[in-house]
Amino acid sequence: MHLLIVDDHAELLDLVKRGLDKDGYVVRTASTLTAAQREIAARAPDVLVLDLALPDGTGIELCRELRRAGSRFPILLLTAHGEVPQRVAGLDAGADDFLAKPFAMAELRARVRALARRGPVERATVVQLGELELDFAGRRAQRGERELPLTAREWSLIELFVSRLGRVVGRSDILETVWGEQTDSASASLDVLIARLRRKLDLSTLRTVRGAGYMLERE
Repeated sequence: MHLLIVDDHAELLDLVKRGLDKDGYVVRTASTLTAAQREIAARAPDVLVLDLALPDGTGIELCRELRRAGSRFPILLLTAHGEVPQRVAGLDAGADDFLAKPFAMAELRARVRALARRGPVERATVVQLGELELDFAGRRAQRGERELPLTAREWSLIELFVSRLGRVVGRSDILETVWGEQTDSASASLDVLIARLRRKLDLSTLRTVRGAGYMLERE
C-alpha cells in the first residue's frame, strides 16, 4: 500500500512518515504542490494525505485538479482550520476526509487505515436508477450522456445505499461502514456528502428518514 504525505513542515512530515511506516505502508513525502504533482505523476498513491496550506498553492487546488483529471484515490486533507466552511471547501474540492491540526497520531493512523480499506469497488454489475447509470467496476456515473465525477467516499456511500436499495440505512451504520468511526467530524462530513450526492446525481430518491437514517428508494 503506497501513501503520499504532503506537508511543508519538515518536523511534522517526518513524524507522520515514521508513524505510518509502522503500519507497513510504503510512504513517500513532498513539501510543495509541485513536488506532490511530480510524485503523483510518477505513481498514483493508494491514499493521499495532503496539507491545506503549501508554499506554492493549496491542498484544495490540488484536490480539485486531481478530481477533474479523473483521479479516484482517497484524499485526507490536513488543515489548521476546523471551521465548517473549510471542511465544506475541502470536501467540495474532492477530499474524502479531513483532520484538523493539531491531531493525535493515533487518529491520523486510524483515518488512513479506514481510507486504505476502501480500494476500487470490484463489481462487474452496472446499476440503473431511472436515467442514472452507475458502473461500480469502472467507477463511472452517468445521466444520459453526461458523466458525473464522484470521489472515493461518495462511491462508498452510493454503493452502500444501492446494496440496501429500498431499506433504511442507519446513520450510525453509515458512519461505521464508510468512515470507520462515529465522531462529530465524521457526522458533519456525512451531512455534507449526502447533500452533494443529491446535487451531483440529481438523486431525489435518496430520502432522509427522520430519526433513523437514509433510504435510497426504487424509481
